Amino acid sequence: MHEENENICYSLEGVTDVICKKWALLIINVVGNYRKVRFNTLMEELQGVSPKTLSDTLKKLQNEGLIRRESFAEIPPRVEYTLTEDGIELRKAIIPLLEWATRRNN
Repeated sequence: MHEENENICYSLEGVTDVICKKWALLIINVVGNYRKVRFNTLMEELQGVSPKTLSDTLKKLQNEGLIRRESFAEIPPRVEYTLTEDGIELRKAIIPLLEWATRRNN
C-alpha cells in the first residue's frame, strides 16, 4: 500500500493516447459486456458516437492490442470485435472508474 503523499510515476506512454479518447473506455466496456459484438450493436449501445469515430477508435484500440477484429467470409460480410487479454485486464481496471462516474452522475 502506498502512502497518500507518496509520488508514484508510471510510464503510460503510447497507451494513454488511445484510452484517453472520449469513446475508448466505453467501447472497451461494451465489448467486454457482450464478449463478441458487431459494429451496429456498438453503435446502438454508444448513443452519440458517429460511425467514423467508432471505426477510427476501434482501429486504434486494435493497433494497441486491446481489441481483436475478426471478419467472416460471408454474404453479407460479418465482423465481430472481442477483447484481447490486455483488453480484458484494462476493462477490469476501469470498472471501478466507470462505477464511480455512474454514482457521481446520479
